[in-house]
Formats: sequence, C-alpha cells, structure tokens
Amino acid sequence: MKIKNNYQTSPCIICVALTGSVPRKKHNKNIPISINEQIESAHECFEEGATIAHCHVRNNDESISFSPDKFFKLKEGLRKFCHGMVIQFSTGGRYSLGKERGKMLSIKPDMASLSVGSNNFPNSVYSNPPELIDWLIEEMNKYKIKPEIEIFDLSHLFKAAELYKDNKITGSPYIQFVMGIKNAMPADKSVFNFYIKKIDKLFKEASWCAAGIGKYQYKINEWCIKKGGHTRTGMEDNIRLNKNMLAPSNASLVKLTANICKINKRPIANWKQTRQILGLPLKFN
Repeated sequence: MKIKNNYQTSPCIICVALTGSVPRKKHNKNIPISINEQIESAHECFEEGATIAHCHVRNNDESISFSPDKFFKLKEGLRKFCHGMVIQFSTGGRYSLGKERGKMLSIKPDMASLSVGSNNFPNSVYSNPPELIDWLIEEMNKYKIKPEIEIFDLSHLFKAAELYKDNKITGSPYIQFVMGIKNAMPADKSVFNFYIKKIDKLFKEASWCAAGIGKYQYKINEWCIKKGGHTRTGMEDNIRLNKNMLAPSNASLVKLTANICKINKRPIANWKQTRQILGLPLKFN
C-alpha cells in the first residue's frame, strides 16, 4: 500500500498544554496550578513523549497571571528537569487586551503562541487587535522566538498568510488549528481537511497541528496523527480521561495520544527531532 507523503514514518510532535487560564482545582483536583506542580507535571509528560510544554502561569488564587517572575521560574525548572523540551509561553489573553500579554517574552522562551485575529468564545469575545498582534510579532522577532500561529477561525489563516508574505512572520510557519470551542471553529472533519489544503496553497512550507477542546481532544489528535500533522493534549483543553473519568494527570492524556501514534505506526518525535522539525537550535539558554 502506498503511503502518501510518508505520513506514517514522519515523527509526530506531542505538545502538552499544562494548565491554561480557565480550569480550576474545583473542576479537577489534579490540574497543576503552582510553578512546582507544573514542573513536576511537565517532567512526567516529557517522560511519556511530550516535547513541547505550552505554558501559562497562575496566581495563588488560581487566577491567570502574566508575571515575568513566575514565567522565569517556570522556564528555569523546565530547563533543569526536562532537558531539550521546547518551552512555549502563552500570549493569549481572554482577560487582557494590553501589552502585559507579551511582557514575559524578554525571558526568551523557544516559542510563544500568537493569535492573529479575534473571535467569539462561549461567553465572551477573544479580542486580538491588529496593533497588539503587530507588537507581539515584533517582540518575538526581537528575541528570536518562534511563534505558534493560533487559528480559531478561517480569517485567521488568511491573516497569517498575509503576515508570512510580508515577511513579518519569518522562517517556516508552525500553525495550530483550535477546534471545538463553542461559537468558534467546529470540530468537523471536512473543515479540518479544508484547512490542511489551504495551508498547502497559502504557505511555501509550513508544519501544522490541531488542538481539540473538551470531548473533541482525542478525536482531533487521531485526525492529526492519521493525516501526518502534530498534536496537542493536556488539561488546559480537556480535564477528562474519558466521559466517565477525570484525568488523573496531564501525563495520562499524553499516554492516550502516544497510544494513538502507536496504533497508527507514527513514531513520536524526541526533543531533538522536535527542534529540527520546528527549526529551533539544539543548543539553548
């Protein structure tokens, strides 16, 4: 049987979104909130095959924080205990419209999330004004941080292509589709396939992944792995192991994703392969 584009032999990157800004201990007591909890959780996930840690930080009351000091401590711990793991800071800000969303970029993570447009969330508007987007890109370029371009709706993909064409986004883009948020992009297979085709047409060379929210996490990961893309899992997006059980850890969700790779005979990218795929240096601070 012919394998299209060598999908089954290309290494699959697993990203773990450790905590996010929404879930609380009252929703699942196993969600890592403190810096130490997140470092321990990331280490468990790293051992199970996750090679990108998508990072938020929280205050003691579990509310979202943009504290550079907290991000610095998290980065230090991840470098110490998860050698080679790609550290990706979130600049998402459903609770902020200002530049505080990017003030931690001077800490120089390997990557940072970059939303390139606004859209509706279940009970709010996720606002990303053009001037803020431009500023975040400038900061990422200044500190040599690779953006993960977040696509929550169709217009975002065309905006990303415009930024790429204008050389504001440089290098080989890494694009993530976020599917299954109410009032935004649906977790629909035909939509998924359409986006992948558009990537091929809009970008000379790009890698992609997708994140499934809530009950869609497993299904979206399965689609990505079968189609040759990369994956994201973790308790930011989904706090359940299955319909009837809360996830005991982020590592348990990583194990599920790794098992999908095994079933579909996709090798899991180690940290060196992950950095090579993303165009990141093997030597890092």
